[in-house]
Amino acid sequence: MTHDPSSSEVSDFDLDRSTAAAWDNFAGRLAEVVSHMEPDSTLTIGSMATEQHGQVPFVRFACDDQHQILVEAAANAALSEEFQLTAEQQAMMKARGWRAPEEAGDHATGNYWVQAPQEDSSTIAVLASQALHHVYGVRHPAFLAPDQLAEVLAPPGKQEVPPLQFEADDVIATVVSSRAHLDSLVEAELTQILGHRPLRDADGDYALRVGSTMVFVRCTLDAREVLFFSALVHELDGRSRAMEVLSDLNTEARFVRFMIVRDRVFVSLSLFAQPFVPAHLHQALQTLSVVADQLDEHLAAKLRGRTTFEADDS
Repeated sequence: MTHDPSSSEVSDFDLDRSTAAAWDNFAGRLAEVVSHMEPDSTLTIGSMATEQHGQVPFVRFACDDQHQILVEAAANAALSEEFQLTAEQQAMMKARGWRAPEEAGDHATGNYWVQAPQEDSSTIAVLASQALHHVYGVRHPAFLAPDQLAEVLAPPGKQEVPPLQFEADDVIATVVSSRAHLDSLVEAELTQILGHRPLRDADGDYALRVGSTMVFVRCTLDAREVLFFSALVHELDGRSRAMEVLSDLNTEARFVRFMIVRDRVFVSLSLFAQPFVPAHLHQALQTLSVVADQLDEHLAAKLRGRTTFEADDS
């Protein structure tokens, strides 16, 4: 039987489109890694064209104690003969915003460089990605060999909540008759999880402390939904900046949604309650708790706000 190429699953594969998407994804993941760099840490990304360390094109990120990121890109003084930049390539670097080696000033470097606040990690990640691809000629992120490439190229799902194990009773569905019925089911599950009855506030929301934040669980009046939510950041400085950051988070987030309510940033997760399944509540609570505890301090610093509690509060 002859194979019909038109029926192949890859018959419509567009290499250029795939490559462009790979670089966009790489820049996004790189920005995330740079945004989490600790003071005095570095990250170097270079080409696998040769094993001669230091002779191939590279970009290097360094974070100082003021959370300023210095990015260096290899100039001819750092490149072996076969990788020397032409006058056209040098002009491309300057046109894209890189400062020339002779403009080093306080930075003792013989390379092209830029410096920006850590909160501008997306901008400098794109700048570095473009230099690698368009100036140095690296065809695809797969041809990169950074010190921490595995971390940069890790898929967004790397930090997802691990699978849960459920008891037989946890997968039994119950048709809910009223909000009071739903409240009793939710309270019973939270009591089992916590080992004691959960606190309940004046609005009827169950309140649980998770690390440096609080997670609230609310049964809706129509008994069709259980809502999980947490205030991650209080007294944020600048809604416009926060909207940009949350838009990026919502694009990548799975299950949860980030939003601004007045001067606070919330994360929420909505769970169908008809029928009510305990296993779903367990997963929803763990998912939101992990997200809230992992992101609140980072977001508070990024948005110049504060968390619900200080990390060392008792």
